[in-house]
Amino acid sequence: MNEMNEQVIKLTHALDVLRKKEAAIYFLTMDTKGHAKASVTLTYDIVKELRVLGYNAIIMHEKQDFHDVTTWLGEDYSGIPHASIESKTVQVHMSDLVIIPELFGHVLEQTKDMPCEKMIFSQSYDYVLETLPPGMTWPVYGAHRALTTSPAQQKYLEGLMTTVKFQQITPKISEKFIKSDKPQPPLIAVHTREARDTMKIIKAFYLKYPQFKWVTFRDLRGLTLDKFAEDLSESCISVWVDEISGFGTFPLESMKCGVPVIGKVPNLKPDWLTEDNGIWTYDTNGIVDILGQFVQKWLEDEIPEELYSSMEKTIKEYTEDKFKASVSTVFHEIYDRKTKEIEIQLEKFNTIGVEDDKPELFKLEK
Repeated sequence: MNEMNEQVIKLTHALDVLRKKEAAIYFLTMDTKGHAKASVTLTYDIVKELRVLGYNAIIMHEKQDFHDVTTWLGEDYSGIPHASIESKTVQVHMSDLVIIPELFGHVLEQTKDMPCEKMIFSQSYDYVLETLPPGMTWPVYGAHRALTTSPAQQKYLEGLMTTVKFQQITPKISEKFIKSDKPQPPLIAVHTREARDTMKIIKAFYLKYPQFKWVTFRDLRGLTLDKFAEDLSESCISVWVDEISGFGTFPLESMKCGVPVIGKVPNLKPDWLTEDNGIWTYDTNGIVDILGQFVQKWLEDEIPEELYSSMEKTIKEYTEDKFKASVSTVFHEIYDRKTKEIEIQLEKFNTIGVEDDKPELFKLEK
């Protein structure tokens, strides 16, 4: 009976900290070594918003020498608390929640016996199977629920992890991305997953279209968020190649800056991508010719207004308000579910009965 009472004490405490939003929500996060990365930006945005909402959200990282993200995200993120696994000071409790990116499949075995709930955060579907042993799934390691960022990714992941329950968080496009109030010069912004793809596009363009040798390209890799947004807004065209993109932040950032996008359709077509909001192709090698033709039309002021209006319509779905609403809804549902699960467990103990010296443990006051 003493063992039963100990379990009741733990459950009652867990219920109390959940109701007070004191339970920790740890977001395991990769170290970008000071380089900008859209998936990490979204993680920090979620943690930042959760803290505004009163939740105890924390960035968790593996090594103690984690690189400060304020060098590229900005000082707005300086107040977010961090915890290092390597320091061995992190104490995880029953009421806590650890959220693990799909890329960290190698740590699932290490977290299997944690007393808390584990969830997967999948922003890059292509990495899901990369670190999982053959035949293994997230539920095998105790992760039965997951977050993702789009209906397309959720549908794909549901086909792989058939017993996992998914919830979606709608990413936002930062308010730092704005239309330039000055005429855009002949600058072409390029964003590719691999640096070699950027150089191939630039070199091929100058070889095939020497008449446009005065046009300047900008590789937006490795910039701070502020500089990235500034350079993009000053461009007249953007080029995007990322075949394994899970969501596609860069084209939306371009649209918000009023910059038309020429892009390769990823293997998993984004939900926001339409025939009208960009110039899309399935042929990477054809991008240079499409770009050459588009530059000519831009110089002759023949870009259709329908393209710009479609861009504006698309970007309206990824506002700050919609992002905040999705974060609030998802984590309210998570906490409500976790609270009810503990209440059910306590009611079961109540039915069984415990020693009379512990009656206060069963007062499930709302």
